[in-house]
Amino acid sequence: MLAPSLCPKCATPAQPNIAERDGAPRATLVRSTAPLVYGRAAGPTFGRNNVDAVAALHRIGYLLERERAPLYRSRAFRRAAERVRALGESEVRRRIAEGTLLDTPDIGPTTAQALVEALDGNTPSYLVKLESIAAARADSPADQMRRLLRGDCHAHTGWSDGKSAVEVMADAARAIGHAYLAITDHSPRLAIARGLSADRLLRQIDEIGELNHRMAPFRILTGIEVDILEDGSLDQDPALLARLDMVVASVHSKLRMAGDLMTSRMLRAIENPHMDVLGHVTGRIVVGRGRPESAFDAERVFGACAAAGKAIEINARPERLDPPRRLMRLARELGCLFCVNTDAHSPGQLEWLENGCERAVDCGIDGARIVNGWERDELLAWTAGHAR
Repeated sequence: MLAPSLCPKCATPAQPNIAERDGAPRATLVRSTAPLVYGRAAGPTFGRNNVDAVAALHRIGYLLERERAPLYRSRAFRRAAERVRALGESEVRRRIAEGTLLDTPDIGPTTAQALVEALDGNTPSYLVKLESIAAARADSPADQMRRLLRGDCHAHTGWSDGKSAVEVMADAARAIGHAYLAITDHSPRLAIARGLSADRLLRQIDEIGELNHRMAPFRILTGIEVDILEDGSLDQDPALLARLDMVVASVHSKLRMAGDLMTSRMLRAIENPHMDVLGHVTGRIVVGRGRPESAFDAERVFGACAAAGKAIEINARPERLDPPRRLMRLARELGCLFCVNTDAHSPGQLEWLENGCERAVDCGIDGARIVNGWERDELLAWTAGHAR
């Protein structure tokens, strides 16, 4: 157990420090010199009985993201893991023996307790608790549908408003069984989310190409979550959109505009040959103070998607859960395709697919109509067929 002389100070991680260097972002809180995989980090193994203390701390951070805990908690464990990895086992054990572990930057009482348990050869009790939550969901109808999905087509990175590097997100996606992950950072108009200019998007495409060379057969898909502007045009150079594997188009502004104008706006976006998926269609927020649904003619909009072979996103973020079930059923009746996406902004959120799968099962949506249940080549043939 921890020495009685340890000072009970709290772990207080800094705010995200996402900086740019030569146009490329660096997510310093969550990116390790060792690749993160499903919340685990390659590198030294600390502890007896093959319990990896560094991996256990990263795994706790990952599971906290999945369970939608406040981000400062997952960052605390990730920062502690990197601090421990840098110190090395002998130095960590020395500080424990001397009662000075909690004087170490990035180590607080909870992270220290998990660390000591791992170094004693035991799975940290905090980790056991988090893993049991996941086990309770196993073999539900939603879980069965989740296992049919081959990837995720809406994820953000430190290039815009995500919290992790492209490589970190891809490592996590690969480790949970995905065959592909589309990186869909924001477009320029969404300045608050550091939307990508054409030049920055080109740099990201180059980075993804380099990563794909190393990570094959796993594939990172180039993509964007492009704003649907007020006139229905898409907020990025059409020639650049034509180069991308996946284009998710979403409304992020003027959400309260008149229903007839919103309908026209969305219809024009659907007609755009570069658009593949209509993202979080109502714009609603269902937590906190919330945000009501945008007004539009859902039958016309979904009918246009069905006619054009475009997909309706089932956004699995807990604060969105968009569209509502009544609209999902309408889209099903109209013959729409669907895409279950997490809209993940950190690695643990990639496991939110089950939220969308649960809603799809409830609404009687056939898994064959969910495009990210298709193999990668079939998915890419579908997006290419939209006449980019």
